[in-house]
Amino acid sequence: QVQLEESGGGLVQAGGSLRLSCAASGTFSINVGSWYRSSPGKQREFVAAIAVGGTTMYHDSVKGRFTISRDNAKNTVSLQMNALKPEDTAVYYCKASDNVGYVYWGQGTQVTVSS
Repeated sequence: QVQLEESGGGLVQAGGSLRLSCAASGTFSINVGSWYRSSPGKQREFVAAIAVGGTTMYHDSVKGRFTISRDNAKNTVSLQMNALKPEDTAVYYCKASDNVGYVYWGQGTQVTVSS
């Protein structure tokens, strides 16, 4: 059974930093790892992604502030979030796909940025 476990969410003041981690367990190797976020009244939106070779993509709103990374040996994907803004407040979800296209989602972790 494949599971994605997220950690690292919390409450931080504007301008602060948080690091989210997503660990995959079970018979599963992360091919593409991504982070999405959802806040009240807004659809879930893409934040960042990293491919197995290290290529990264970011939503324009987080470029220069967020960095996605991965540890293939540990089967984890992380999101370093710096210079956080109140509008970054959301539930952050890890999404991972394997090399045959199966997609898995984590349960979400709350990030709250106070002004």
